[in-house]
Amino acid sequence: MAILNGRSNGNAARNGQSDADSLTLRQRFEAFKNLPAFFKMIWHTRPAYAGGNVALRVIKSAVPPAVLYVGKLIIDEVVALTQDSGSVQWLLTLLALEFGLAILSDLLNRAINLLDSLLGDLFANASSIRLMEHAAELDLTQFEDSEFYDKLERARRQTVGRTVLMSQTLSQFQDVVTMAFLAVGLVAFNPWLILLLVIAVIPAFVGESYFNERSYSLVRNWTPERRELDYLRFTGASDETAKEVKMFGLSGFLVDRFRHLSDRFYHENRKIAVKRAWWGLLFSALGTAGYYGAYVFIVLRTVSGEISIGDLTFLAGSFQRMRTLLEGVLNRFNSVSEGALYLNDFFEFFQLQPRIRRLVGARSFPRPIQQGFTFENVGFRYEGSNKWAIRHLDFHLRAGEKMALVGENGAGKTTLVKLLGRLYDPTEGRILLDGIDLREYDPAEVRANIGVIFQDFVKFQFTAADNIAVGQIEDRLTRPKIETAAALSLADTVIAGLPEQYEQKIGRRFGGVDLSGGQWQKIALGRAYMRDAQLLILDEPTAALDARAEYEVFERFADLTRGKTAVLISHRFSTVRMADRILVLEGGRVLELGTHEALLQQNGRYAELFNLQAQGYR
Repeated sequence: MAILNGRSNGNAARNGQSDADSLTLRQRFEAFKNLPAFFKMIWHTRPAYAGGNVALRVIKSAVPPAVLYVGKLIIDEVVALTQDSGSVQWLLTLLALEFGLAILSDLLNRAINLLDSLLGDLFANASSIRLMEHAAELDLTQFEDSEFYDKLERARRQTVGRTVLMSQTLSQFQDVVTMAFLAVGLVAFNPWLILLLVIAVIPAFVGESYFNERSYSLVRNWTPERRELDYLRFTGASDETAKEVKMFGLSGFLVDRFRHLSDRFYHENRKIAVKRAWWGLLFSALGTAGYYGAYVFIVLRTVSGEISIGDLTFLAGSFQRMRTLLEGVLNRFNSVSEGALYLNDFFEFFQLQPRIRRLVGARSFPRPIQQGFTFENVGFRYEGSNKWAIRHLDFHLRAGEKMALVGENGAGKTTLVKLLGRLYDPTEGRILLDGIDLREYDPAEVRANIGVIFQDFVKFQFTAADNIAVGQIEDRLTRPKIETAAALSLADTVIAGLPEQYEQKIGRRFGGVDLSGGQWQKIALGRAYMRDAQLLILDEPTAALDARAEYEVFERFADLTRGKTAVLISHRFSTVRMADRILVLEGGRVLELGTHEALLQQNGRYAELFNLQAQGYR
């Protein structure tokens, strides 16, 4: 559904609902307001590298004018020597000076490229870390929104692509300083040459601005489709999907869908590229005509004897270099402004703020829990949905009680668990912990005191030890605690059979050993036992285990949860019976609540489901 929703958003944007389609030159200038914050981040990444880079570029900007001027002196000296009025020693000195400038230019280029590379890598790493840290602060509901994923995807792309913007902006600064040096000589000769130069390159600048706007709009508006392309590319060639793709013959469907989307993007992009090429050719011809007009003017002045041949060389070279630099600056202006526009995507992501956050003066989580959790008329509805996932929930989970949640798929069991862990806040009503609204506690402390394993647990492509340690990652290096958790979840029997045991990387993505569903589940269960939690929540913890393994897991689970509060979600009534009380959910509401024996005597929904399952074993 996220892909479908994202596609509709993309279509809406292409139908004129996106501001990117109406970008003006003024808006492109306004995009430069992002650059100070951008370079502040770069400066804080490594001040010495950033300062050194700027200093080297300032020195480098003076080299081209100096080379041109020394070249002028060399030619004038050669002409003087042909007329027996020059100095060979002075000529050799000038040649040595030009050689030195060439060596200096090469050294500066290499030093600048080195700093660009090092600073770019450091910035990409730092911005990626900042993005991950900020994403960790955001709410779970935000991750379930397709528009949020578009913002996240655009921001993620900026963490690696913006190092080019850094180099482009610094090169822009360097070229402007070089042009200032060159302009001094041209203005002294004839100020009208500068005006001619500017007029000659403006059409190319305007044309590039227009087509860059079109390119930006296309890329931005196609964010949902590009996400789908990445998804199709992964699904069509992944160890995680290979079985289903082969068994269901999905390859043709996936390839056709990928081809359809990629061809549409290609044709849209081709229209812009072809128009840009033709208009670029015309504008480039205008710039070339302007250059040769000035060149003819300088040659005629030389022939008339008004300036020397060295002056001709210097002025022609300066004008050519100025033209190249000015075209580069103006064209790079488009690239830099486009990069600055993309920075909007980067900074826009960091403007997103979580709704679930620590309040000033937040309460500490009670140790131990005295009364338990109370749901008072609790309802929750996902954003953008008119349907209530759960509503009018009223019940009390007592401290030290084991409660099982029973209900068909979609009844609201997992949503209820996420509310307990404060991954969501209720849309209406409230949840009390020891008589205090759960929202008044520090959410980080709430989660730190809850051990939970979801049915769709993540199969981390880490070592076996790290896969268990994620339950309490601060104890990743505490091997005895990891081994104890593995023994409690029966994961130790799985790890014993691995070639490198706890140091064995599991999952095939990075060349590790893959596990069966049941083996993965034992590893995931170990995470719950890593945490000294006051509330343990297991969402279908034994779905992939055989009957004997399930029995052993729950024997140990009963011992582990003695004196603790626990919530268990399971479709197996043999497991559910171990709970002190059973809460039956239907349509997001409490249908029945009581012990196993009491619910059987009521002969209601629980008794019906229990008897239906029991018939399967007779």
